[in-house]
Amino acid sequence: MRIGRSVAITGLFCALMVVLAGNPRALLAAQAGGPAGDGKLRIIVFGAHPDDCELKAGGTAALWAAQGHHVKFVSTTNGDIGHAETAGGPLARRRIAEVQAAAKVLGIETEVLDIHDGELMPTLENRRTFVRLIREWKADIVIGHRPNDYHPDHRYTGILMQDAAFMVTVAFFCPDVPQLAKNPVFLYLSDNFQKPNPFEPAVVVGIDSVYDKKADAIWTLQSQIESLWATGNFETIVPVPADPVAREQRRLQVRERIAARDRRVADKYRDKLIECYGPEKGARIVHAEAFELCEYGRQPSPEELKALFPIASGK
Repeated sequence: MRIGRSVAITGLFCALMVVLAGNPRALLAAQAGGPAGDGKLRIIVFGAHPDDCELKAGGTAALWAAQGHHVKFVSTTNGDIGHAETAGGPLARRRIAEVQAAAKVLGIETEVLDIHDGELMPTLENRRTFVRLIREWKADIVIGHRPNDYHPDHRYTGILMQDAAFMVTVAFFCPDVPQLAKNPVFLYLSDNFQKPNPFEPAVVVGIDSVYDKKADAIWTLQSQIESLWATGNFETIVPVPADPVAREQRRLQVRERIAARDRRVADKYRDKLIECYGPEKGARIVHAEAFELCEYGRQPSPEELKALFPIASGK
């Protein structure tokens, strides 16, 4: 849609944008040429392991889901070496069950790809898998790691997402699944790495209103709670206590550890929160999740991007 030359056309355009802003999917469809469907957004998030999506986007996903939007988390590996004492099929099955439980808490869908932890590669086969997943979900928004994240599975998840950003629209690439009529908006999950470029959020979402839900979802990831999150490494485990009092203490410890991470995000990007929510609300937000716009895929304006995210309800 282009701004017309006359004042009348300009006024009509502005009026239409005001109407569409109340329906993010309709706004996206109107500008990209696709149908609005049920009027709800469809979001797919790629995380390298069965906990990455929940940690980096669990609160935002819960907000989207509460608004009736459709969210799917995809773990691009099965996490089968992410524990101090078990590995292989038994651990993979355990972690699949954990993220399925987390998805129920958040009100979303989830899938775990059967690729060994630590062995994801940016192959043609995996590019096709990403393209098919995005198309099958009919995604409006696609989110994943940046390609300069710390773990090879994270980096290659980001590369595969980037490689899919154009190919999802190419009819004869994976012709068994119809190409998307419009290119989704692609974004990155937050990280703290500086080279070659630091993370620069395009939108920061306050998640205070759903923080208990995010914490409850993460509590289902018991294999990580007793291993990495308890000890900081995969060499030993600290089992979750059976005693109710001790178990509750551990749950609160885990909640505080995750909360501290999201408080750091809110504090680090306070200026962006104020930009998104206004000075009063932006200053009050305690926990947040941040997302950077990828240069590939559809390029929304800042106003469009804010309309696509659950900003208003995330106070």
